[in-house]
Amino acid sequence: MKLKFFLLFFPVILALSVACEGTYLPKPKGYNRIDLPPSEYVALPDSFPYQFQYSAHAKLLKDSSWMAERYWIDLYYPTMEALVQVTYKPVKHDTTLLGEYFEDSYKLTSKHNIKAYSIEQMDLVIPNGGWAVVSELTGEVPSQFQFHATDSANHFIRGALYFETSTKNDSLKPVIEYIKFDIIHMLNTLEWKGTQ
Repeated sequence: MKLKFFLLFFPVILALSVACEGTYLPKPKGYNRIDLPPSEYVALPDSFPYQFQYSAHAKLLKDSSWMAERYWIDLYYPTMEALVQVTYKPVKHDTTLLGEYFEDSYKLTSKHNIKAYSIEQMDLVIPNGGWAVVSELTGEVPSQFQFHATDSANHFIRGALYFETSTKNDSLKPVIEYIKFDIIHMLNTLEWKGTQ
C-alpha cells in the first residue's frame, strides 16, 4: 500500500521540486490586441469652406488650441487614442501667401527630423483637380503621417496624425495604417467651396 502511494505521488512531488528550482525569467512584454472596425465614412458639415468624408469612428471636434482659427478641426478616434488635426488657410489668389503656407508645412514636418529615421513624401493628384503632398514619418516621432492640399488659388489645408499614448510606433503600425487609409480617403473626397 505504501509503495502504491509512493509511486502514485512521486511524479507530483518530483515535478514540484523541479519546478521550484532554477532562475526566474520574466516574460517579455506582449503586444496589445488591436481590433480595427470596418471603414465607414460620413460627410463633413456644410459650414466649412472645404468638404470631405471622414471616418464614422472619429469624433469631429473644434480645435481648442490657443492659436486655433475658425475652420480648424480635430478628428478624434476615441478607441485608438488618435487625433488628426486639420488646419485651413485661405489663399486669396496670393502666391506669396501660398508660398508661406507651403514653407510652414514643410517646416512643421521637418521638425521631426531629430527622431525620424526617414521622411517619405509623395505628391498626389486628387480628384477635385487640386493636389496634395503626404509625408510618412518612420521612427519614434509624435506625428507619423502629415499632409497638405491646395487648389493653388483659394484654399490650403494641412493635417497631421498624433497619438495620445506612449505605445511605441512599431506596435501602433496597424492603427497608423488604418488611419492613413482614412486620411487618403479624406483627400480623395476633398472638395473646395467658394472663394475666401
